[in-house]
Order: sequence, then structure tokens, then C-alpha cells
Amino acid sequence: MIKVETDGGSGFCFGVVNAIRKAEMELRADSELYCLGDIVHNSREVARLEGIGLKTITHGQMAGMRRKRVLLRAHGEPPATYLTAERNGICVIDATCPVVLKLQKKIRRAFLDMDAGREQIVIFGKTGHAEVNGLVGQTDGRAVVIESVADLGLIDFGKNICLFSQTTMSVNDFRSIVSAIEERAKGIRFKFYDTVCRQVANRIPDIIRFAAGHDLILFVAGEKSSNGRVLLDECRKANGNTYLIADAEGIDVGWLTGVERVGVCGATSTPKWLMEEVAERVRSLCVFGGRMSL
Repeated sequence: MIKVETDGGSGFCFGVVNAIRKAEMELRADSELYCLGDIVHNSREVARLEGIGLKTITHGQMAGMRRKRVLLRAHGEPPATYLTAERNGICVIDATCPVVLKLQKKIRRAFLDMDAGREQIVIFGKTGHAEVNGLVGQTDGRAVVIESVADLGLIDFGKNICLFSQTTMSVNDFRSIVSAIEERAKGIRFKFYDTVCRQVANRIPDIIRFAAGHDLILFVAGEKSSNGRVLLDECRKANGNTYLIADAEGIDVGWLTGVERVGVCGATSTPKWLMEEVAERVRSLCVFGGRMSL
């Protein structure tokens, strides 16, 4: 019989847990609650919460609302969102992750203190990601966003550089960015702040060990999850037999042939109940001695 193990260290991080708890608590008090954007980058969890009343809206929809209750997810929002809420009499339930909130304040202080003619703020992160949009908003839209060393051409190396990172990026990738900038930053001041969340980064060594200890890894995550891409890459480095799936329906039974040990893990945006659902689906396929019975 195939042995299936779910990684105990995978699943929601503190910021996501806090946001979902706030949503559930608010929905118990009042059935009408809106969330600005997907509360978490996992469609199954979003669907579960929508099933108990949470309504997902866009910034454009929020701009047309009056006197509603709107939850701000863990990713954080730019100052403009709070101004819209105040102007429209919207009650904000702020579930911004404390780590993200601290980073926002740090970037805002750096922006207000800098000489725009001589300095620039650079953010290492995913362009268009919700958290990055909130961070760029702290600079009134002036920050330069880079996703990799290939984007260094976006930086003005004639100005001083102040570098920050999206909280869910890879620590190793951030260090590579720092080294690459240092090589080119001649005659200017370069300051950098490692703002990668360690609750996320510290999962990497554990998930590498977990991946290496199994014949097959099923990595459960939504396509929008930035953290999911980082952890998935680490799993694939440790175990080439790693597959990304959104849920149990994504399992290809052919992957299980000849496999004895299957590991199920996921991103900080992946609910534990969904990983367990995947594990149960694998068990139901009943693999015996390398032959599957469906």
C-alpha cells in the first residue's frame, strides 16, 4: 500500500490565518462583508469563504460603494485605498499582515526622507502583485520594481539606491540582486534591507528535506501564489518528481505508478484541509506493489 504523508510545516502563514479568522468572525456578526481582492491566492479557499458570505470585489467596485464593510487582506494596500474608504464612509476591517505593515512604514519613511533628485527606492518583487502594489503606493508610485537581475536596467545607477524586498521572495535571490547591484553601484550610495519574511523563508530547509524524503511530491498551490512559486522551485531542486496541482482533481494517476512514498505539501496560501483532501485522494487510488487499482 502506498504511504502518503502531508507536510506538517506547510499551510497558511500567520498573516493569512489572521485575515481568514477576521473574515469568519466578521461574517458571524454580519452576513454582509466584502474583501478587496482574493483574500488568499487559493481559489478553493476563496470559494469556501464566498460560500459563507464573503464577497470579493475590485478596487473599481470599491470606489463606487458607500457605507459598506470591506476587509483588507494580508497583502496590504496603498494609502489611496484608505482615502477612498474614508471618502465613501466605508468601514475598513484591516487584516494587513504585521510584517507587511512594518515594511510599508519603513518604505514610507525612506521615501519621505529621500532627495528625489538624487535617490531612488527599488523594490525586489513581482510586478503587479498585491503586496508590491501596496509597497509602491508608499512611494506615490515612484518606486522601481525589479523581478530579477535581468531587470537591473530599470535602475538609474546615477542615483543613490535604497533596496527593499517583497516579503515572500527568496532570500537567496535577494542576495543575488544585492551582489549584482553592488558590482554596478560605483560612486553612489547603496543601502539595502532584507525584508523577506522569515516565517516564509525558514520553510525552505524543511520543505527541501521533506521533498527529498519521498518518491513523488504533490505541491498544492494556486497559480497566483508568489510564495508558492518559490517553494515549488525548491521542491523541484530536491526532487525532480514534483508536480504542481491546484487540488485533488489535478492528480494524474500515471504519476503514482511504481511509487511507494508520496509527499503532499504546499504554499503559505494553501489551506491544510486542501492538502489533506489531496492526500485522501491519493490513498483512494489504492496502489499495490507498483500497480494501481482504480
